Amino acid sequence: MAQAVSLPRILVSTDASKALSKQAASTRKPRTSISTKKRVSAVRLMRIQFGGAFADLLNKKGKGSGDNEMGYVERTLGFRTKDLDDRDLRLVTDIVGGTIRWRRYLDHLICLLCHDEKTFSSMEPLLLQILRIGFYEIVKLDMPPYAVVDENVRLAKVALRPGAGNLVNGILRKLVLLKDNNSLPLPKLEGNDRAQARALATIYSHPVWMVRRWTKYLGQEEAIKLMVWNNSDPSFSLRANSRKGVTRADLVMQLNLLKVPHELSLHLDEFIRVKTGLQNVIQAGLLKEGLCAVQDESAGLVVAVVDPQPGQSIVDCCAAPGGKTLYMASRLSGQGLVYAIDINKGRLRILNETAKLHQVNSVIRTIHADLRTFADNSTVKYDKVLLDAPCSGLGVLSKRADLRWNRRLEDMEELKILQDELLDAASLLVKPGGVLVYSTCSIDPEENEERVEAFLLRHPEFSIDPADGLVPSDFVTKHGFFSSDPVKHSLDGAFAARLVRAF
Repeated sequence: MAQAVSLPRILVSTDASKALSKQAASTRKPRTSISTKKRVSAVRLMRIQFGGAFADLLNKKGKGSGDNEMGYVERTLGFRTKDLDDRDLRLVTDIVGGTIRWRRYLDHLICLLCHDEKTFSSMEPLLLQILRIGFYEIVKLDMPPYAVVDENVRLAKVALRPGAGNLVNGILRKLVLLKDNNSLPLPKLEGNDRAQARALATIYSHPVWMVRRWTKYLGQEEAIKLMVWNNSDPSFSLRANSRKGVTRADLVMQLNLLKVPHELSLHLDEFIRVKTGLQNVIQAGLLKEGLCAVQDESAGLVVAVVDPQPGQSIVDCCAAPGGKTLYMASRLSGQGLVYAIDINKGRLRILNETAKLHQVNSVIRTIHADLRTFADNSTVKYDKVLLDAPCSGLGVLSKRADLRWNRRLEDMEELKILQDELLDAASLLVKPGGVLVYSTCSIDPEENEERVEAFLLRHPEFSIDPADGLVPSDFVTKHGFFSSDPVKHSLDGAFAARLVRAF
């Protein structure tokens, strides 16, 4: 599966943990009126910023994720708090995701209201997270200001010290006045391209390098639309598991019983879009029972480009966690094999377990290996090979709220080198007349079209096989590639090129 990979960097999680432990040792017993969700949100943000955690509380354990969070809150803040119910868990997810998305804009406001950049830059991490939450709730969620100020002040006093609460009180009250007067300070969109990119990066809360890159490739107007999409609440899609005899109509009936709003996919017969209520689906056990899977339609359309047919031998080169592997396997009708290769043994184990749950394990074989080594040593050739390559993930920033801050411009060059190496390796596994599909969850042409162009120069035995007829024409580029545009199609951004080997 195309993974939005984070390349090696320096993390400060150990230092942050020590600092939090010192704070916890001196904390006072909390007043019970401080909301649990506020405590969890603040600590969750600490984990994400300093520990690289992904901002998502929705996992297979459901309520278990809340229990795990409670344990971390207790270790971090030094006190136990009541467990979250499902509604609070959803609100924590919303607060954390939104605070991360809008971090640059929120920090801009906080810094201005501190009236001293030194005060902002030297602010304790937990204090800054509490302020970010308060600013997000007031500015973006339009929550009652008095309640936001009161809760965040109390949290700062409990988790830190009385003086921290006084600082939070003063800054939040200044913010409320500015908002009431409709005078929140924003940078002006003026000057040269670099200056305008900095302003847009603050207004729409993205890294400057991303804004400049998208403005270069898309133009400023389309870049703004993309950033608006990235800052919107993500929607999800469910795929009915046909191998268990579940049709889309069956899944619709289940969603109606759960009162989960939904709409049918316009592009894939097994898929349903869900904007809200995914937690209800999880709690009802639909995923745990293997009746359906959470999978974006863009991923399903990549499988459509592969076009798995019964009896074929197919390789999924970077398979884990296995969403595309499972979908391809379900389309084999019990005939043929999907060989799932991945370098992560633990994720392959999960894939095997999920394959059994989805009743497609009879047509899946997992292989723990580095693709480059495996391809060099393999003498077997396959009908179809899917390389869903590690990439920047610039097409999934709506769902991956933290990814924009973890990605560096330098990563792009490193990723392109890796993608070229993996493409060369994957090509060795394709039989004459067979198909190689290269895909990413990126919208960046340097990871997509340019990688394919460079590959074809190195491998004249391959040629482009246009995706026409395999996916709706609206997704087919002038060069015959599949491309989903987040703004245009309201899906994750993705890319796929179908290449045929002549000899």
